Amino acid sequence: MTALARRPAGARWLYALKPASWPKLLTPCLLGQAIGVAAAGGFDARALLVGAAFTLAGLCFIVLLNDWGDREVDRLKRAMFPDGCSPKTIADGILPSAALLRAGLACGAAALLAAWLGAKWLQRPLLGWAGLGGMLVFCAYTLPPLQLNYRGGGELLEMLGVGFVLPWFNAYAQAGAPWPRELWVLPGFALLALASALASTLSDEQSDREGGKQTSATRFGNRATRLAVDGLVPAGLLAWALGAWLVAGARGVALIAPAVGVGFFHYRAQLHSSAAAITNAFAAQGRYKAHLHRAIGQGALLTAAALVVQWRIA
Repeated sequence: MTALARRPAGARWLYALKPASWPKLLTPCLLGQAIGVAAAGGFDARALLVGAAFTLAGLCFIVLLNDWGDREVDRLKRAMFPDGCSPKTIADGILPSAALLRAGLACGAAALLAAWLGAKWLQRPLLGWAGLGGMLVFCAYTLPPLQLNYRGGGELLEMLGVGFVLPWFNAYAQAGAPWPRELWVLPGFALLALASALASTLSDEQSDREGGKQTSATRFGNRATRLAVDGLVPAGLLAWALGAWLVAGARGVALIAPAVGVGFFHYRAQLHSSAAAITNAFAAQGRYKAHLHRAIGQGALLTAAALVVQWRIA
């Protein structure tokens, strides 16, 4: 039993919810809201409230049920690397698996409720169905009978959910139009989401392989996965520049340039750290992923700012 397992319940639940991982979903939420603001030519605070409620409840649903679904692989990793990984919520006795399952399902129900009530409140007929679709994507990712993150489809599902569904949900909530031209942002963001999904498999390569989990790292190896990540990041950033040029010409490129520039600044550091992020080099992998997530997160937030500036000066 770890020291965390003896802490008060509130501290244990906060640990289980992994606040450090929240930007992975909060960033596409804000990006989608900015897409909607630019598309609608205005800001609706109710849409932000609905989008935030759906995103936060869905985030808790994902984090808790992902730990529940990975409980056996987490036990394997703890046994294989007792000092090489952070405490595991179930394997280290921080919270029981049944409690995580119940809380995760309750959060999923809250996310669906937010989507369906938001559809009525905002008069967005597709919003409830979009929320249901987003929840089903994650269920297919981690829950039986599909459990595609154990069958080689997890990274693509993460790209779909994080790169398309979540920002689209927030954009539609804000704009009320299902396919505004400002969605040009999403292809590039989806490529970056895929890069993040692939990178997340690196630190669990051996324990996932031992547990029968098929991921990019277990199927193709550490080096091939890093090569894919290192190729997807510039592809995503250049897709942003191309989309901005196709939609708004030189003016669009000028608006997106800070986001692309910051993305490439962090990408350079990512490349420099890539060679050291080999199998089981957990600290080096952490540095590698930190540079990657800065490129994605800061680039996406600057893209969101560019979209809002576009609305303000239009």
